[in-house]
Amino acid sequence: MSKIVCPGQDTRFWDKGDIFDVPCAHCGYAIEFFRDDGSRRCPRCGRRVANPRLTLGCAQWCEQAEKCLGFDPKKVKLEEYAEESLADQLIEAVKVQFGEDQNRITHALRVLENAQELLRHEEANPRIVVAAALLHDIGIQEAERRHGSAAPPFQELEGPPIARRILAALGFDEADIQHVCRIVGSHHSGRDIDTPEFRIVWDADWLVNIPEHCARMGDECLREFIEKTLRTATGRALAAERFLGPAAPDRPDPGQHPPDGGSDPIGPIRPISLGKEAQ
Repeated sequence: MSKIVCPGQDTRFWDKGDIFDVPCAHCGYAIEFFRDDGSRRCPRCGRRVANPRLTLGCAQWCEQAEKCLGFDPKKVKLEEYAEESLADQLIEAVKVQFGEDQNRITHALRVLENAQELLRHEEANPRIVVAAALLHDIGIQEAERRHGSAAPPFQELEGPPIARRILAALGFDEADIQHVCRIVGSHHSGRDIDTPEFRIVWDADWLVNIPEHCARMGDECLREFIEKTLRTATGRALAAERFLGPAAPDRPDPGQHPPDGGSDPIGPIRPISLGKEAQ
């Protein structure tokens, strides 16, 4: 994950005012921005909020901007359209399915943000990853209704038919629908699938769930858990960075359990290309 970062974009050289909160224009939730974020998705309502204090500095003209930032700021808007079109449609479908269950909506959004971060460093089909990240828990309510339990086997049983209906309505082709449904149907057990897209969604979900699941683990136990459980090099590195050691910003407090839905939202998300235009 290491890369060369010039002083202009290295956060170690930023001032305190280069990281700030902006209230969501739709629901009022305080969203943390870095000065070079073009926009961020609100973790409460899922709407995209523009950064009113966007400052790219030297990256606006530097020929090495893409190597420095991991994306080309001159191409951001072009790449952003397909991603946001697909994600926005899927988020609306998730909201319809979950209704007033804000905890589960928020969890899906956090998994999406983690998946997008992993996509910056792991090779995979972004359409599959974005869809599976948002729909991975889509069968929870049906599992509770039909089986009286949200246990993982029931989620994996009830989720794929709902995911298929949503994806078909959005114009996904059959091969992509099958791939997403396989991920949704294995996102707890990890059985019968080991594609790059599955590994990213698996890790993205665990990056949200580790603070609660591993709240009572010491560093050594947690380190071993991360190495054995997460399936991408980037996921393991992010988990170690966030959760290991006293300096980790999201280190679980052994005496506290976070609310359902996982840890706080992660840092800035860079736009990605979906490979083909969302339908």
